[in-house]
Amino acid sequence: MKQRTLARAVSVKGNGLHTGNAVTLTFQPAPPDHGIVFKRLDLHGHPEVRPRIDLVGDLVRNTTIQTGHAKVHLVEHVLSALHGCGVDNVVVELDASEPPIMDGSARPFVTLILEGEPVEQDRDRVYAELDAPISVTRGSSSIVALPCDTLKITCTSVDDRGIHTQHLSLTIDPETYQSQIAAARTFTIYEEIEELLKLGKIKGGSLDCAIVIRGDKIISKEPLRFADEFVRHKILDVIGDIMLLGRPLKAHIIAIRPGHAINAELTKAIFERLQRPKKKEKAARPSMVLATETSLDIRRVLDTLPHRYPFLMVERVLEFKGEDELVALKNIAFNEPWFLGHFPGNPLFPGVLQLEAMAQAAGLLMLRRGSSEGKTAIFMSADKVKFRRPVRPGDQLVITARLTKTRGLKLATASCECTVDGEAVSSAELMFAIIDEGDME
Repeated sequence: MKQRTLARAVSVKGNGLHTGNAVTLTFQPAPPDHGIVFKRLDLHGHPEVRPRIDLVGDLVRNTTIQTGHAKVHLVEHVLSALHGCGVDNVVVELDASEPPIMDGSARPFVTLILEGEPVEQDRDRVYAELDAPISVTRGSSSIVALPCDTLKITCTSVDDRGIHTQHLSLTIDPETYQSQIAAARTFTIYEEIEELLKLGKIKGGSLDCAIVIRGDKIISKEPLRFADEFVRHKILDVIGDIMLLGRPLKAHIIAIRPGHAINAELTKAIFERLQRPKKKEKAARPSMVLATETSLDIRRVLDTLPHRYPFLMVERVLEFKGEDELVALKNIAFNEPWFLGHFPGNPLFPGVLQLEAMAQAAGLLMLRRGSSEGKTAIFMSADKVKFRRPVRPGDQLVITARLTKTRGLKLATASCECTVDGEAVSSAELMFAIIDEGDME
């Protein structure tokens, strides 16, 4: 696919969301390999700021980039529109520190881009591509980026009270972006407005450019543009924030409760991965859990367990407690396939999969005793199984497993428990075996 710019300069006027200042934004065409650059016309020397993850500053309700004294606030909607429309090279001129918020969505910027008529250039587009999964966790939020031959985003938007939980999965291309994502508006919780004002934010905010959620009520100047407008705006922000890589990304991003801070963490992790020397990328990671490892991220879990999506039930080992006990984590995402039928309108995480999560966690303990290359842990039996309360999308399942009896490196029993928010939801005593994968054929 070829790089694209605009055939002509186009401009729009408005006011910034956080500063409230009047601003004119102009998209100027740029040559191949130029990339996207923000240019502050109101500052001496007209300094330019490239949207790169290493230049990110403030992440409170926006993404700010900064070079020296030149800052540009809330770049994510502009970057999202350019990324979503497949525009690679453009100069974004501003006569203030923040693009106009317009109606709180990216649709006005998409309209402006289409007025400028995107045109192909004589240079191939260069993508950022993954060779392994990357994951980040921040409190109750988590994002995983998986290798993929396109950009796909699966997102679950969850508020603290569980009133407005929404889920959506889309493959992103210009047509899909323009029809399904661009028009989704930003939103905020009513109770957070006062604190944001104290922080000097949202000086230009109003119902003209945002949706306000107050309890189970939605306050908006117009009806919702989509029944699931909140999760669509979350996807819009993810698309903009990952453009801080400096080039478009091919990956399947699975996000639970994303926000600018964790979006930036993911982008930084991907950027650092791409910057690693090739010789290091080719180096094989150990196929066993080292004695010096006190925890495992998703990459090391994948090194050790043969399971893969959708049947990988351990996303992270939070802590090894000696040789015979660990604490692991699984985020329960609404996009998991079993929720389509278990049960429609009342999604419950199946008890048998809680058992599988406990078995995989216990298997990790056993595999820690020797190389896991060519090995897998097979669940053989369960005793004293108890299910105490439902597990639902948005929950974090904390799995504790403790080996109680082992027979060499082949057989073991374990006492396991799953909790959510510190409350036990299931428990069991399991027996499993470690076998060669070739024996499964």
